[in-house]
Amino acid sequence: QVQLVESGGGLVQPGGSLRLSCKASGTTFSISAVSWHRQAPGKEREQVALITSGGNTGYADSVKGRFTISRDNAKNTVYLQMNSLKPEDTAVYYCNAVQLPRVYWGQGTQVTVSS
Repeated sequence: QVQLVESGGGLVQPGGSLRLSCKASGTTFSISAVSWHRQAPGKEREQVALITSGGNTGYADSVKGRFTISRDNAKNTVYLQMNSLKPEDTAVYYCNAVQLPRVYWGQGTQVTVSS
């Protein structure tokens, strides 16, 4: 079992920055990938960034160049640095970990971009 806890969300003005954290606990070995997803009101959940156990990363087109995913293996934590935030980035952000055959989700953290 893997437990995921997100933190770092909040209210930020357009153009601002936030850093989200996803801390994993439990049996964290053999996690093959960790990703960040978001869900805005009335919209489907979408993946925004991914990092594999090998360190490969990927981003949705809507956040490419603005968001950066990284990890600290010693802390069992994955980060999402979000810069140049836009109102359309407003959503609940969820962390996801794949440890085949299971997929784990965190509880989510709210990000609101508004002036």
